[in-house]
Amino acid sequence: MRDSFVDVEIIRAALQLACRAPSLHNSQPWRWVLDGNVVQLFADPERVIRSTDSSGREALLGCGAVLDHFRVAMTAAGWTANVDRFPNPSNVDHLASIDFSPNEFVTDGHRRRADAILLRRTDRLPFAAPPDWDLFESEVHAALDDRSVRLAVIADEHRPELAKASDLTESLRMYDSSYHEELLWWTTGDATTSEGIPQESLVSAAESDRVLNRSFPVTPDSHRRPEVGEDHSKILVLSTFDDAHDSVVRCGEALSAVLLDATMAGLATCPVTHLMEVPAGRTIVASLSGGDHPQILVRVGLAPAVAEVPPPTPRRPIDEVFHVRPNTTQG
Repeated sequence: MRDSFVDVEIIRAALQLACRAPSLHNSQPWRWVLDGNVVQLFADPERVIRSTDSSGREALLGCGAVLDHFRVAMTAAGWTANVDRFPNPSNVDHLASIDFSPNEFVTDGHRRRADAILLRRTDRLPFAAPPDWDLFESEVHAALDDRSVRLAVIADEHRPELAKASDLTESLRMYDSSYHEELLWWTTGDATTSEGIPQESLVSAAESDRVLNRSFPVTPDSHRRPEVGEDHSKILVLSTFDDAHDSVVRCGEALSAVLLDATMAGLATCPVTHLMEVPAGRTIVASLSGGDHPQILVRVGLAPAVAEVPPPTPRRPIDEVFHVRPNTTQG
């Protein structure tokens, strides 16, 4: 039966897990409200990183990812999350209303997928080539709804062009003071902060030269993962047919699915967004991937088993992002 009451603590636990979803600079641009037996997801405009994400597009990607994570977490808890996207045309920040119906059976696969949320890390170091790639790629294609989101893989021979696009993007922002000031603010935290990217999760200049990534503020010199050498990841592109809010949120949901599929397959991942933040870079990515509106890249590869696992990036306390309306009762 749809529209069932779910104990608030089950919802709270599922949201705490869901909020492990990635977002630009770990900005966590979402708000959740439990109103009666319906959970409402809102974008939080105060947490949009304006110098980097002037349109709020990347914030919507993060909100789509957290929405899919929540659906996965609720499924593992025994509930199907029924999502109504953009239920209020007069409020563009109201992204989804979610009610619930009980699952008949929770499989080990459902539990493993929820566990993958905790296991996933954004790994900015070089990867070895992913094994059995053709099989993984076909499985990911089959799982995505290509009516709203298109997945492409950048051919290996086009990687130099992608690197040039990355360099172009960085050069166009060389003198953008507000961008660099914001970037510095979001990357000066440590493991005790609840937002931003801790220093230990970044890469040094020497490490950054070996991999496609945003140029973050310089960190202490290190040469981790020397056995990999150059990056041999596969680079995925998620694109949409337009930049409508609904399309971008659905792309964020697809991003979540790709990241969890990769984690369950034992692969490491790293979302990459800086190329899509300036028109010139986005145009190059579109030409290489064949997508109309590329939204995000994802590097997928194999991290050596002996490598140190990147630490989990802290998240905001759940009570900062989740609120229960006073009139809410639980049956």
